[in-house]
Amino acid sequence: MAIASQSPQAVETDLQALARRHLWLHFSRMGGYGPEHEIPLITRAEGCYVYDEHGKRYLDGLSALFCVNAGHGRTELGDAAARQVAELDFYTLWSYAHPGAIELATRLASLAPGELNRVFFTSGGSEAVESALKLARNFHRLHGKGQKHKVIAREIAYHGTTLGALSATGITELRSQFEPLTPGACHVPNTNIYRWPADRDPLWAATAIEERIEFEGSDTVAAVILEPVQNAGGCFVPPDGYFQRVREICDRHDVLMISDEVICAWGRLGHMFGCERFGYQPDIVTVAKALTSAYAPMGALIASDRVAEPFMQGKESFAHGFTFAGHPLSSAVAMANLDVFEREDLCGHVLAKEGELRQMLESLHDLPIVGDVRGAGFFQAIELVKDKETKESFDDEEAEELLRGYLSGELYRRGLICRADDRGDPVIQLAPPLIADTEQFEEIHDVLRGVLTDAWERVRR
Repeated sequence: MAIASQSPQAVETDLQALARRHLWLHFSRMGGYGPEHEIPLITRAEGCYVYDEHGKRYLDGLSALFCVNAGHGRTELGDAAARQVAELDFYTLWSYAHPGAIELATRLASLAPGELNRVFFTSGGSEAVESALKLARNFHRLHGKGQKHKVIAREIAYHGTTLGALSATGITELRSQFEPLTPGACHVPNTNIYRWPADRDPLWAATAIEERIEFEGSDTVAAVILEPVQNAGGCFVPPDGYFQRVREICDRHDVLMISDEVICAWGRLGHMFGCERFGYQPDIVTVAKALTSAYAPMGALIASDRVAEPFMQGKESFAHGFTFAGHPLSSAVAMANLDVFEREDLCGHVLAKEGELRQMLESLHDLPIVGDVRGAGFFQAIELVKDKETKESFDDEEAEELLRGYLSGELYRRGLICRADDRGDPVIQLAPPLIADTEQFEEIHDVLRGVLTDAWERVRR
C-alpha cells in the first residue's frame, strides 16, 4: 500500500524518471508519483536502517515487508551465495536434487515442531500457500475423498496473490479485481478481540469454524488455513485456547490444519515457528520471507509425515513445482541466515525485548487517536479511532485522508518506515528487524507520538 513521499524538497533524478517510465510498483497507485511526489528510492541499508537516494536515513520499522529479520547488511549471507555459485550455480528439483536443498530441508525438519518432516520448496510465500492448498486437496483425493476441496479462512486475512491463495484471502478489495477466483474458499470471523462485545465467549471464533465446516458439509472441506497472528487488520492475536480448539475441530472433521507462517515464522514472535508460541501442532506450515531474511527469494511448505506419506508410495506424485524452488544460492543463504539466528539467539532477543517494545507502544494510549495496541513479539499494531470511549472508527473517506493523505507520507518524511493500513479498521503496524533494541524503540516512539498528535489535530479540524 505504498504511496509517494510528500516531501516538498523532491528533486528529480534520472532514476526517478526511469522508475516512473518503466518500473511497475506492486500494490501502488502509480499515478500518485511525479516530480513533486517522489517514489521512495532506497539505495543502501545497514542494520535497522535504510537510506534513500539523497542519503537520508530511515528506521526500517517493517523489516522491508516483515522479512529482513536478521537486519540489513549481513555480508556473510552474500558470501555464502558467492561460495555456492562457485560450486553449483543452479539445478532444478524437478526429479533431481542438490546438496544445498537436501541440507536445508533436513535442517528445517529438525527445527519444525512435531512430525513436520517433509519440505517442499517454493520461490516465495504466495507459492507456498498455493502449494499447501493443492496438497490438501490432493491428500484427500488419494484417500478416496476427492470431494474434500474447500478451504476455510478468516475475514480480512491475507494469504497471497496467486489465484488459489487469493481465494483464501479475506480482503474484498484485493479479490474483486480478479474474480471469479478459485472456487471453494469460505470465510469465518477473525480474532479482532478489541471489536468483540465484553461478554462474548472467547472461543466464539473457533466455534464459528466448526459451524462453517458443518454448514458446508465436512465431506467437502479439505483444510483450514490460519496465521498464528493475523497480519491484515492489524496483528490479531488469538484468545487462549483458540488454536487448541481449532485443532480439535479439524481432527473431528478430518480437515487439515494449515499454519500460514510466511510472516510469523523465523523469530517474528520469538520462536522459530509461530505455532510454537501458541502451542498447537499443524499438519502443514507455510514459510517464506525471513527464511533467508529476504537476502534471496525462497519459500516452503513443511508437511507432516502423515500428509506426505501417500505421495511417497508406488507411482504417486505431487504433480506440482516451480523452476527456482530450492535454488542452490537461496539454500546457501538460508543456511547462513539460520546460523545467524542461532549464533546471536535472535529468538531469545525478541522474547527478552518484546515487553519493552510493547510498553513503549502502550505509552501512546494517552493520545486520543490511539484505540488499541496489540500483537506479539516484534509484530505489533496500533488501531486508530475517532472516539476512544465508543471505539468509533473512521469512515472510508476519512481513512483515505488520514492514512494515505497524511500518515503514510508524514511517517516516512520523519524517518520511520512502517505500515499505515486500512484493510479493516485503520492501523499502524510495526515489525522491526529482530536486532532492534532500546535505541530503535525510542526512535519509533518519538516519531509516532509526534505524527499521531498532529494527525489528531487534523481530525479535529
